[in-house]
Amino acid sequence: MTSAPIPLPDIPDVVAAIRAGRSNAVTEMQHSLEIAKSQACASTFRNLNPAALAQAAATSPDLPLAGLAISVKDLFDVIGEVSASGSTAMAGNAPATQDAPAVARLKAAGGVVLGRTHQVEFAFSGMGVNPHFGTPVNPLALAADPATPRIPGGSSSGAAVSVASGAAFIGLGSDTGGSIRIPAALCGLVGFKPTARTVPTQGAIPLSHTLDSIGALTRSVRDATLVHQILSGELVKKQGKALKDCHFAVAQSVMLDGLDSDVARNFEASLQAISLAGAKISHIPLNAIADLGSIQARGGFSAPEVLSWMIPAGLWPARKAEFDPRVAQRIAMADNMSAADYVRLQLARQQWIERVGKVLQGFDGVLSPTVPLVAAPIADVAPGAERDAEFFRVNALMLRNTSVVNLLDGCAISLPNQPDGGLPTGLMLWHGAAMDHAVLSIAAQIESLI
Repeated sequence: MTSAPIPLPDIPDVVAAIRAGRSNAVTEMQHSLEIAKSQACASTFRNLNPAALAQAAATSPDLPLAGLAISVKDLFDVIGEVSASGSTAMAGNAPATQDAPAVARLKAAGGVVLGRTHQVEFAFSGMGVNPHFGTPVNPLALAADPATPRIPGGSSSGAAVSVASGAAFIGLGSDTGGSIRIPAALCGLVGFKPTARTVPTQGAIPLSHTLDSIGALTRSVRDATLVHQILSGELVKKQGKALKDCHFAVAQSVMLDGLDSDVARNFEASLQAISLAGAKISHIPLNAIADLGSIQARGGFSAPEVLSWMIPAGLWPARKAEFDPRVAQRIAMADNMSAADYVRLQLARQQWIERVGKVLQGFDGVLSPTVPLVAAPIADVAPGAERDAEFFRVNALMLRNTSVVNLLDGCAISLPNQPDGGLPTGLMLWHGAAMDHAVLSIAAQIESLI
C-alpha cells in the first residue's frame, strides 16, 4: 500500500485563508480547474463551467463559501444547462430556465459551480457505473491499491470523485437509498443525508418522490454542517449531548451480516474509540430491518415512482432500449404494479416506521457500517451481461444498510473510519426524522476519534 494522501483542507480553513489574504478565490478556483481537467477526474464531469474563474473573482469573500468550487450532480437544474440524470435519452431536453433551489442557495452563499458531474443513469444504483459516460475511478481506493481501479459508489459517483480528488469542496448530490453515503464511505468522505423534508427537491429529476433527499459530499463534518445550513435555510444548533453522555444502539440484525474484513475491523475500532470516550453502546436486534425485503420487493418505491413521470414524458417504454440495461431491468419491475399495490406499499412503510421508532426511543443514535464492503474493482462490475450477476449482488449489499434510513424517513451521516493507507470504509450514525442537528453535533465529536 502507498502512504495516505495528505488530508484536504476544509471550507472554514480555506475561507479563513482567503479573508486573511493568504489565498484568494481565483487561486483556489484555478487549482480546482486543474484537478478537474486532470486524469484524476476522468469520467467525472459532464461539463465544466467556462465562467468559473470570472465568477470566483466576482464573489465576495464575506459570503460563507467565498467563491469556492462546488460540483452539481447531473439531475439538478442549472440555468442554461440540460438536466439529463446520466442518460443519453434525456440529452435532447430543453435547458433549464432557472436553478434548482439547492443550487440557487449554494450560489447565493458564494459557491461557484465548477461543473456538472456524471452519475448513475436516473440515480438507479449504488455502484457508480454508467455505460454511456464511463465510471470515474475512486481516488482514495486507487491511492491505497494502485493496481486495481475501483468503483466510487453511486449514484452520486462524479460528485464523490470531484470532492475526493480535491477539485470541489462540495459535491451536491441526492440520496434515495444511499446515493450520498455510499460514495462517501467508499471514497473516504463525509456524506450527510438529511431528513427529506428539510431541503427542497424541486428542480431535481426524481427517482422516488417518497424517498429522495438532497444533501452533499464534503471533506469534514464542519463542511457538512455548513452546507446543510445553506441548503435547509436553517441554522444548525448544537443539540447533541456530550459524547460521554450518549447512548448508542448497534443494530445487529442484517446490518452486520457478511462484512468485509476491513469493514468489520474498522467498525469495531470505531466502536471501541467511542466507548473509550465514555459513550454507552448497546447491541440490539432491531428485527424489523429483516422485514424490508418484502416492502422493497417489485422495485420498492423507486421503480413505480420513476415511471410516474417517465411514461407521460414518452421515455417509457418507447425509449427504454436506450437505457442502461441494468437500470431498465429494475424499472420494469413496476410495470405490473397496481394502484392497490402501491397504496399497500405506502401503508406498510408507515407501519414499519412506527415500529422502528418505538425501538429507537431512548437512544441518541444508531451506529452501523455505512456499507458492508470495500469498493469493488471496476473490472468485476463493468457493463456487460456476463457481469450482471456480480453487479446485482454487490449493488444489493451496497444499498442494504443505507436504504434503511430512507425507508425510515430518517437522517444519517457517513464518516470515514479507515486507517491511514487503507481502503476507505465508513461509519454511519443515524436516527429518525428531524434529528438532523443532533446527528451533526454528535458526528463532530466522533469524527475526531476515528
